[in-house]
Amino acid sequence: MNYTAHSSAIIDEGAIIGENSRVWHFVHICGGARIGRGVSLGQNVFVGNKVLIGDNCKIQNNVSVYDNVTLEDGVFCGPSMVFTNVYNPRSLIERKDQYRDTLVQTGATLGANCTIVCGVNIGKFAFVGAGAVINRNVPAYALMVGVPARQIGWMSEYGEQLELPLAGEAAVRCKHSGASYVLAGNVLTKVDV
Repeated sequence: MNYTAHSSAIIDEGAIIGENSRVWHFVHICGGARIGRGVSLGQNVFVGNKVLIGDNCKIQNNVSVYDNVTLEDGVFCGPSMVFTNVYNPRSLIERKDQYRDTLVQTGATLGANCTIVCGVNIGKFAFVGAGAVINRNVPAYALMVGVPARQIGWMSEYGEQLELPLAGEAAVRCKHSGASYVLAGNVLTKVDV
């Protein structure tokens, strides 16, 4: 075993967990889960069978990562945030054949208590504010807040809001990292200088 797990964790046979990952109190990982290197799973996390979690993700306490969710490298899931996998659930009707895929791309942050309605893509390094409800795709680097969520700005890979309009032509440097970003229309791109 090349990862650490608390004695209260339940790790079903067949689960793959990468080296240097940490599994804390009362976590349940189903047998089909694939978890990368350097991942931290906080207290009371659930990971379903059809879940892929990339390297260096941090999943805070009380998060359930249900089937058909993919987290790329470096995703942050804040405490008690919520994923879903059925768009219109009913207790009396089984809809396991209607699960919708959710993709959270590299470096995205999902704030505490936010909800991600299934079937969306969240772009790389996007930032979803605490308590927001995401019910449509989120562009890379977008800062999203509210219920339902709306874009109010752009975020750097460092995790700082950039001084840019929501759309138009502009360029800016991150004050902390010095990285350059170019806005073209409503698409933000990090550029190498």
